[in-house]
Amino acid sequence: MGGRVGDVVTSTASVGDDASEFSILVLAVLVAFAVGFVTFLVRARIAREARDAAVAREHALRRQFDAVMSSARDGVLITTRGGDVLLLSDTAAQILGVTRQEMLGRSIARLPLRIVDERMRPVLAHEVFAPRADDKTPRIVGVPGRRGTDDIRWVQVKARLLTDEEDGEPITVTTIMDTSGLREAAEALSRSDAQFRKAMENAPVGMALVDLEWRLMEVNRVFAEMMGSTVVALRGTPFSALSHPQDRHAERDQLQRLYDGFQTRFTCEKRYVRADGHVVWAVLDVGLVRYAGGAPDHYVVQLRDTTDDRMNSELMAHRALHDPLTGLANRTLLQDVLQRLLVDQDDAEVGVVAVDLDGFKGLNDRFGHAAGDNALIHVAGVLRGAAAGRGEVARIGGDEFIVVVHSVDCAAVMSEIADAVHAALRTPLQIKRHQIRLSASMGFAVADDEIAAGGPAALLSAADGAMYRAKAGGKGRTEAYDAREQGPSESQSAFTLELDGAVRRGDLVLHYQPMYDLSTRRVVGFEALVRWQHPTRGLLLPGAFLPLLKDRDLAVVLGTTLVDQAAAFLAARPDDETWVSINVSADQLGNSEFADSVLTAIGRYRLKPQRIVIELTEASLVSPNTRIRHELTELRNAGVPILLDDFGTGVSPLSYLRDLPVSGVKLDMSFVAGIPEDPAGARVSRALGALARELGLATIAEGIETEAQADFLENCGWRLGQGWLFGVAQPAQTLLDLDLDTGVFLIDPLPEGEDDALTGA
Repeated sequence: MGGRVGDVVTSTASVGDDASEFSILVLAVLVAFAVGFVTFLVRARIAREARDAAVAREHALRRQFDAVMSSARDGVLITTRGGDVLLLSDTAAQILGVTRQEMLGRSIARLPLRIVDERMRPVLAHEVFAPRADDKTPRIVGVPGRRGTDDIRWVQVKARLLTDEEDGEPITVTTIMDTSGLREAAEALSRSDAQFRKAMENAPVGMALVDLEWRLMEVNRVFAEMMGSTVVALRGTPFSALSHPQDRHAERDQLQRLYDGFQTRFTCEKRYVRADGHVVWAVLDVGLVRYAGGAPDHYVVQLRDTTDDRMNSELMAHRALHDPLTGLANRTLLQDVLQRLLVDQDDAEVGVVAVDLDGFKGLNDRFGHAAGDNALIHVAGVLRGAAAGRGEVARIGGDEFIVVVHSVDCAAVMSEIADAVHAALRTPLQIKRHQIRLSASMGFAVADDEIAAGGPAALLSAADGAMYRAKAGGKGRTEAYDAREQGPSESQSAFTLELDGAVRRGDLVLHYQPMYDLSTRRVVGFEALVRWQHPTRGLLLPGAFLPLLKDRDLAVVLGTTLVDQAAAFLAARPDDETWVSINVSADQLGNSEFADSVLTAIGRYRLKPQRIVIELTEASLVSPNTRIRHELTELRNAGVPILLDDFGTGVSPLSYLRDLPVSGVKLDMSFVAGIPEDPAGARVSRALGALARELGLATIAEGIETEAQADFLENCGWRLGQGWLFGVAQPAQTLLDLDLDTGVFLIDPLPEGEDDALTGA
């Protein structure tokens, strides 16, 4: 029993041990399952997260790829080996003018793509997008745009054959770049360059491209001709080597300022030396071309030949100071020379020889003014030869000449010159078929302290007085002025006193030179010219006495007297249309006395205001003050026309035409002499006439001596004229007698309705 119980116990214990081991086994299995399940879940989660991350990365890469494809300048096309489209970027679709939907999955060969080569010949699409053996050389084709065949978009195509890493199948990757803009830019650049070169080649001025070292890179034909060379020969030549030696560095400072950026261009005038050695004047205009970043690249140069302009300017300056007939100095230059010599005191003396031809008026009357001009030219040559560099010869009007001498032994030199003139004039002058013997009366004077104090006018008057004594003593004589030997009435101061008395007594009278309408050749007016019938010296012209009229009050008295004479002359005429112009200087204006005398004379003689014309001497009005302008305006408002004399000479008349109440202009005779043969004088006369007409001014030309001059001036628009051709100044009674008895001067009023500033119509 005890043994069974023990066996049972033992058996029970054995069974209990087995159950415990089983439980442990089950528990271990469960634990292992749990661990494995957990591990599975963890791994699954990790795999899922990895998959999600891969998908997200793939999506991101896809977005990045799509972004790159859509934003890239070049389009991308990927096709299979058979030509089916796998990928087409938006840029490629836009360049080709198609949509992605109609392209993806389809064969290129079957797509409706119209493509042409650079010769506009059609090509097949699959040939264009097929890889080439030389994959580094792109192909240029044209894709017609939406606006028709004329709208071609030029495309650069470059195809490469690659192998797909997934399945090993080859694919073709094609890049497509729109080159239309680049092509248009290149064409525009080429066209611009061609246009610039064409403009440069055909420019009317010299043009050149110059490097930063101031060497010529390229020049046009005009530039080469200006330099007397060729385009090829000038390339690479230092530009400075063409300059005149004295102007070689004229532009150096300006170039440096241009290079440093202180200015964008500059202009200067300088001289250049041609290949043949001749010098030309030119205006140099330089601009600097810079790179986009601002660095200097090269210079662009224009060169305009101004040699003719400069010569014309110098010619005009010469004409303003010289007699157009003889080429001698005129009165203006003579006054300047004398003033300078008298002011610049030195050891040498200053003297003048006054020369007046004997019987010159008779020569003109018998043989005509052309013969008289020949005689004056001959005498000018005689005076030049006699002076032989020892004096300055001038012609101051008509047959009057002056020789200025500056020497330590002035009287002896002037005596020698006078003797040489007399000797040369003994040789007869051939005029037409006649042998004419000319002679001259001469007087000379040396400027002592008293004469020098009186200025050029006093010295000229002294010589003039000596000349009149020579003329009174017979032809072909010379007299010397010597204050110690002169009587009181012939001294300079006495002569001035004589003039003062003559003015106050009214001894100065007016002569009248007719003015003609150039189209009808009828008298329309007169210019009043003052004369002094001296009791011993004969009839004196204004140049012999007016410079001595220093007293302003006396000048006003003279002006008032002459105005009254002119008004009386007009009142005595049988017509009521002709007018008289009176020369007025600045010293007679400013206090309204002259204007009052004019208006008083008009009222006293019951004249139309426009019949008295005030003729202003331009040189006397360089800077008119307010009072002068006021007095002139007062006259103009009353109907009295204002005429500007010596138009075109001296200082610029434009300011007068603007600031003064001018009704008309009178062309200076220096521009009339020589036309129409003188091209410079012809151009100036035409231009001044056009200016006056444009301003609505009356136009008068003085100094007309030939029919050719009259016809030319009429064709240029100058309406009225005066000069030797129409008659010289004559006394009032002579003209009135001619009008009443012989009818030499036919009076015809200006046409009705025609706007003329002088008539006030």
